[in-house]
Amino acid sequence: MFKIVSEDSAARCGKLKTRHGTVETPFFMPIATKGTAKQVSPEELKDLGTEAIIANAFILSLKPGMEVIKNFGSIHKFIKWDKTIFTDSGGFQILSKSFLHKHNKDGVYFKNPFDGSRNFFRPEDVIKIQEDIGADVAMALDFVPHFYGNDKNKIAEAVEITHNWAERCLKAHKNKKQLLFGICQGGTFQDLREKSAKFINDLDFDGVALGGLCIGESRNLTLKNIKACVKHIGYEKPRYLMGAGTPEDILEAVSFGIDCFDSRYPTMNARHGGIFTKSGKIDITKSIYRNDENPLDEGCKCYTCKRFSRAFIHHIYKTHETIRDRYGNIHNLFFIQNFMKGCRKAIKNHELADFKREFLQTYKFNKNSDRKFTYS
Repeated sequence: MFKIVSEDSAARCGKLKTRHGTVETPFFMPIATKGTAKQVSPEELKDLGTEAIIANAFILSLKPGMEVIKNFGSIHKFIKWDKTIFTDSGGFQILSKSFLHKHNKDGVYFKNPFDGSRNFFRPEDVIKIQEDIGADVAMALDFVPHFYGNDKNKIAEAVEITHNWAERCLKAHKNKKQLLFGICQGGTFQDLREKSAKFINDLDFDGVALGGLCIGESRNLTLKNIKACVKHIGYEKPRYLMGAGTPEDILEAVSFGIDCFDSRYPTMNARHGGIFTKSGKIDITKSIYRNDENPLDEGCKCYTCKRFSRAFIHHIYKTHETIRDRYGNIHNLFFIQNFMKGCRKAIKNHELADFKREFLQTYKFNKNSDRKFTYS
């Protein structure tokens, strides 16, 4: 299922075997909430170097609905993706006012954003949905608290609910060919984080995810709590940091021993003109790019960079052409997948420290500039 093949200090390269192939770790999953990445086809995702995507089982169960997906046999056949699919359980939707109605210890009342109806979902229901969808890796239902700052009581309550739901998810999970990951919570309180990581790790999950981070806290708190969790997660289990999408955060987390990542950050930034380059993220809407004949990132081999100049991409952003998102998404996703490939190569060659130093020397970033965004 998961085998570590190379290590460089705490960082590791591994192979995560699923029913639809083996994914080399560390890896990044583009978000495909409704079964598709934003503006990018399945074939293009493969060309960009993608081996796994993450969809949202809860949202897919609402639309198109389970009957439609089961008719096709599985989510893979429905969306025409023959590689690994993770499915999120809906826990992240607890953060959203457009989804959450109310909750209790037994489950969550969600509002259907498509028709306004209210439905009650238990951990057992969410597991059944993910089994019926046919995901390769399912996620336990967790209770994701808002970033309450110093309100430790609310965070502690979320941890206890998450632990109870985790046990129920394991008990309900019948498909042993499908991997099941548990999720630890704890906000930014190190003692709660460690408590949750220990509890989830001691259960019989195939992997352990770190949830409830990258949702508004400072970068320093994020990194501190990643380290606090990792030391309590078994060496043999894949570790999944949910929601981290900046190259610099991913690089730090890889050095701590994280194996899996997902985020809407690359495509969300492209939508607003934020383009990743070796020198850092640029805002392609700025007037300094109006006559720039260079590609978005010198030396980049993505479709966008091989064909278009910064001046043209600037033009279509300023004139609000809808294809701008597509070109920006292709570039940013290629950048992230190529970056992950570089991380894996550096670990295998025992050169991650050099790779990290060289990357950060040229990639200029502000440690707090992107906290206005939610990564997940």
